[in-house]
Amino acid sequence: MVKKLPVSPLAPKKPAKPKPLAGMRLSALASGALYKGRDDVLLVELNKAARLAGVFTRSKMPSAAVDLSRTHLAATKGRTRAILVNAGNANAFTGAAGAKAAALTAQAAAQKIGCAPHDVLVASTGVIGEVLETAPLLKALEKADGSADWQAAARAIMTTDTFPKLASASAKFGNQTITLTGIAKGSGMIAPDMATMLAFVFTDAALPVGVLKKLLSAANADSFNCVTVDGDTSTSDTCLLVATGAKPINGAAIKSADDKRLAAFKKALSRLMQDLAQQVARDGEGITKLMTIEVSGAENNAAARQIALAIGNSPLVKTAIAGGDANWGRIVMAVGKSGEKAERDKLAISIGGVKVARQGKVVPGYREAPVARHMKGKEISIAVNVGVKSGKGAGQARIWASDLTHGYISINADYRS
Repeated sequence: MVKKLPVSPLAPKKPAKPKPLAGMRLSALASGALYKGRDDVLLVELNKAARLAGVFTRSKMPSAAVDLSRTHLAATKGRTRAILVNAGNANAFTGAAGAKAAALTAQAAAQKIGCAPHDVLVASTGVIGEVLETAPLLKALEKADGSADWQAAARAIMTTDTFPKLASASAKFGNQTITLTGIAKGSGMIAPDMATMLAFVFTDAALPVGVLKKLLSAANADSFNCVTVDGDTSTSDTCLLVATGAKPINGAAIKSADDKRLAAFKKALSRLMQDLAQQVARDGEGITKLMTIEVSGAENNAAARQIALAIGNSPLVKTAIAGGDANWGRIVMAVGKSGEKAERDKLAISIGGVKVARQGKVVPGYREAPVARHMKGKEISIAVNVGVKSGKGAGQARIWASDLTHGYISINADYRS
């Protein structure tokens, strides 16, 4: 029996309650393979008008599910009919047996809804190194009836997550209102190199694959690729953006991601994905505090992001945050080890809006008490200017990171027991 963890203290007070979205159906199912008394399989059925874009882990050890989905997505050019997700087993580092299991589950889902196996994408999350046991999953699939709501769907893909992650938004296209809804899972092994462990975003708009690819890439860069829990990139990272096509766009078809009519949609997609990314950080294993880290004055945006991640991934910074210790010297250390350009004698640091250091040294008359009070809260803000560039051309980035507590060690020490 897998231990049930207490809900994160940073969980949203009121989870989103998205409405049904036209052009798709959800089935949340219980296989009983690992978890008892809960759903652990999700089947998403899409209509024939649906178009899909995806980004996957850059890990050199991708799961069998990632390999299969990449192949199927390329074969269908984004004309996907179903997404099948299982929680509890990542089916990663499982060789030919794992590949066979992934293919078998896709085949079963295809038979269930009446499409070709290559029209099905699969995603798996959980323990690495154990071949996916297909019999329980296939039996569960027999009960798929499309009756699940978003809350059930989000819960079905959880592993060590302590709360379901959902977000919803809307955007105007002329006199039309377009809906966007997303679900995600992630709690540990979170330092995405493309997306979070699993995330699925849907819209009822009719958008072509080429446009979806560019929209997803841009939104992903400022959301899931800006969150870290423990500095470890998953073998299973998958993020999919699906347009069901249920609401054709009025006027000329949208053929470019630069179409001005997409302005409101882009903003809504960005907000939704950042919301989901923050929820992942807020559910970091053993988390008690969330860091928002902003870096400016860098050589470019990529350098700023790397510096921010160096701060957010530093065990010394993370434990200081957990303990409420205003030890800003650890932030200086993390900037220095990032490998990116930083001007020591121009470095400036603020914590909770309080200027701690500037021009490479402590602020004259600095008093630690206000910073210490901020550090006792659950939301910690850190701002760093590395002094390499100023003005319009300066690189900047914002990321979200969790602290590091004894709880993280306990969860991961007991993960398989």
